Amino acid sequence: MRTDLMVLGIAFGYLALLFVIAAWGDRRAEQGRSVIGSPTVYALSIAVYCTAWTFYGSVGRAAEYGPSFLLIYLGPTLAMLASPFVIRKMVRIARAQRITSIADFISARYGKSGGLGALVALIALIGITPYIALQLKAITLSHAVLMNYPEPPGLRLVEEAFWDDKSFWVALVLAVFIILFGTRYLDASERHEGMVAAIAFESLVKLFAFLAVGVFTVFVLFNGPGDLFARAAAHPQLNGALSLEAVPGGGVGWVGTLVLAFLAFLSLPRQFQVLVVENVDERHIKRASWLFPLYLLAINLFVIPIALAGVLLGDPGGDPDSFVLTLPLSAGLEGLPLLVFIGGLSAATGMVIVETIALSTMVSNHLVMPLLLRSPRLHLGSRGDLSGWLLGIRRVAIVMILLLGYLYHALIGDSYSLVTIGLVSFAAATQFAPALLLGLYWRGATRVGASLGLIAGFSVWVYTLLLPGFAQSGWLDDAFLTHGPMGLAWLRPYALFGLEGWDIYSHSLLWSQLANVGTLVGVSLFTRQSRLEQTQAALFTEALHTSLVYPSLWQGQTTRGELEALLNRYLGAPATARVFAGLERQASKDQAVPPEVIARAEQALAGALGNASARVLINSVVRGEALDLEAVLSILDTTSQMLEYNRQLEQKSRELAEIGEELRSANERLRELDRLKDEFVAMVSHELRTPLTSIRAFAEILRDSRDLPEDKQRHFLDVVVLESQRLSRLIEEILDLARLESGRLTLHPQRLNLAALARHSVDAVHRVQEDRGVALDVEITADEAPVIGDPDRLEQVIINLLDNAGKFAADEDPRVLLRLEHHKGHYRLSVEDNGPGIGEEEREQVFEKFHQIEQHGASSGQTRRRPRGSGLGLPISRGIVAHLGGRLWVENAPTLGGACLVMELPVAPADSERQEVAKANKTPPER
Repeated sequence: MRTDLMVLGIAFGYLALLFVIAAWGDRRAEQGRSVIGSPTVYALSIAVYCTAWTFYGSVGRAAEYGPSFLLIYLGPTLAMLASPFVIRKMVRIARAQRITSIADFISARYGKSGGLGALVALIALIGITPYIALQLKAITLSHAVLMNYPEPPGLRLVEEAFWDDKSFWVALVLAVFIILFGTRYLDASERHEGMVAAIAFESLVKLFAFLAVGVFTVFVLFNGPGDLFARAAAHPQLNGALSLEAVPGGGVGWVGTLVLAFLAFLSLPRQFQVLVVENVDERHIKRASWLFPLYLLAINLFVIPIALAGVLLGDPGGDPDSFVLTLPLSAGLEGLPLLVFIGGLSAATGMVIVETIALSTMVSNHLVMPLLLRSPRLHLGSRGDLSGWLLGIRRVAIVMILLLGYLYHALIGDSYSLVTIGLVSFAAATQFAPALLLGLYWRGATRVGASLGLIAGFSVWVYTLLLPGFAQSGWLDDAFLTHGPMGLAWLRPYALFGLEGWDIYSHSLLWSQLANVGTLVGVSLFTRQSRLEQTQAALFTEALHTSLVYPSLWQGQTTRGELEALLNRYLGAPATARVFAGLERQASKDQAVPPEVIARAEQALAGALGNASARVLINSVVRGEALDLEAVLSILDTTSQMLEYNRQLEQKSRELAEIGEELRSANERLRELDRLKDEFVAMVSHELRTPLTSIRAFAEILRDSRDLPEDKQRHFLDVVVLESQRLSRLIEEILDLARLESGRLTLHPQRLNLAALARHSVDAVHRVQEDRGVALDVEITADEAPVIGDPDRLEQVIINLLDNAGKFAADEDPRVLLRLEHHKGHYRLSVEDNGPGIGEEEREQVFEKFHQIEQHGASSGQTRRRPRGSGLGLPISRGIVAHLGGRLWVENAPTLGGACLVMELPVAPADSERQEVAKANKTPPER
């Protein structure tokens, strides 16, 4: 039986365990055995992104709006895929410039502006307070559900005393934890190793708890996922619940929420804290880029099954945010609901711890300290060691931030669901993204542009999201939500300028980012940067270049005594000793310190007080020329030019390598052509010599043997005539090839019947094929096949195709088939044989000059001699067909199984078009 005392004992026992883990982590760090030196711990610490929103609110959102909850996790997944280009750059900058928070980062980028840092801190405080309230609400709600089930929680925090609210006491315990483990050192840029170890542990606890309730739901309450989804499909309330149509705002809402999550992941103060400030090795980003998305997949694996089960088994009027708890409670379990409660507590406290550390650093460094340093009444310059005093300011800020979050939770938290509160804060955090991301890649962004952009975007966020929240809670008149201020409907917060039909978050994101980015870019184009802004812009945009050097920005002078007194006052003696390490201890107090020591002193102060305050303090003791920025910019520009030259040289090297490869290929091709040419010349010489030798031999016999019988003389004369004809054909082929290549081949195109021409060609070679034992079949489907062509040349082509087919037909039962058919506005004439065919790799080579393929036996596979010929027939045939607007190619024989040569010519135009065809061919029309 659960009792309130038992639940509170377990909850505070868990918080005590966090104290133990954090203390162990800090002790290990002091011993030089860091716990957070592991990329896995780094990836788990990033999972602080998964808050009570994830643990409770994702199920509630899935129950109401289907798969839209996934967008909150797809955005960070995309951001981690881009981490080698964005997050790694931020980590490198933060390490070089001792960045302590996102406010410090943006302030440092824009000339170490104190005003801009204060603006970022103020916006973060206002925008993130609802997010802290969300965690406290989740703790209060889960405790009420756990204790009151099956009765509804019935919470009205406004009407209750604060000491009756458990989340108030949890907030105080967390304040103690954060003070102990988040403010042990004044230098906020140093790693909070114990805190990070505790956060990594909490990531495992909430993952285990959520997976446990998911497995229980799917495999205990139901008989596996098949049973669950089958019953959900039959439930009328769940019809279409998982479709994209359930996403608020449709496609616009889908894209808007994805962009919102992507930008918020990079600009939320707590994510900046764990991603950038707490990173000990930028190589850890590589593993985190896939391990963190894997964690998101695991913790969201059962969100939809739990949401479906909650609708199927739960109270129809119940809060979907509580399904994670009510499902095991409805089954009468005791242990699992307590585990779920601890998992939700873990998710909530992890976020509150990191967010409060980040906010307290910003508040103390950018809001409180600048005011104190400028206050003449406090006389800080005349006080002694202020380091303890500064830590006290940060600790007070922690308590005030948590109390402010609790106040928002108590006054307004009942008006919104968990996810709604989270999305409101997400939209506020995205206002940092333009100044942050544009500042990383665009040198031209100015301090004035960034400041005005933040003010414009934040103002739109307040008008379109924050004020409507107050109105829905009853703190403001809600008439302006429906009618607009002063009855101006086009100024309604949820339909600004008449933009209706969008979900409120995409609507706010659009208008706030338009105002923010538009103002930043527009103002930056018309304002000038200070010289310090130019320097910082160069250092930020060029941060990933490995040869970039961070030169000392100080050329003024100060004495060792003055600088030591300043550092002792604000950092204490140990930190001051680290700054002066390497210098002679016995040196005079009046001795001037080198610029690099001044730079180290500024970095040490920046780690404790922020870049802007550190700049002010160093300026107070340095005399003379503070900066030689022209020289710095010259160094940076020279570095950039060298890097650009290196990039150009690499590009040229790649181009030269490609050209060299092309030259090698061309050279190999030339050698192949030269070999083919030599082979062709040898073959042609042989072919020419053979008939000439025969002609000469028989002519000599006729000359010297006058008494030969008449029949012998006639036979010898016939041989001389045949060899002369053969010689003429060979010479004519060589001349045809030369004419084709030079473009001087004369054709006489006219309208002709390809079917009749094909039959005539078959008749011409029929006797030769019959003598070879080749069976020649003909399939001509049409009596008329009108095409435009030169009849003599086309007949030459067809005869050549038939002759080749006969030569390459099978040794046993050789067969050749000629087919003519109509095909898509063309006539196709194909000649196929039943020989071994032509391999895929040789199908284009057969149309090259001088190329002859070997003929292989069908059964033995042994190479036979090449068929007798010049190897010019097919190249000439393709050239003729191409000149007539057709094509000639090789494919597998569909009927006989060997090779198939296909000639395709377009159908001749009708008589009315013949004049145009004749004009195009510059030949007179057929008469």
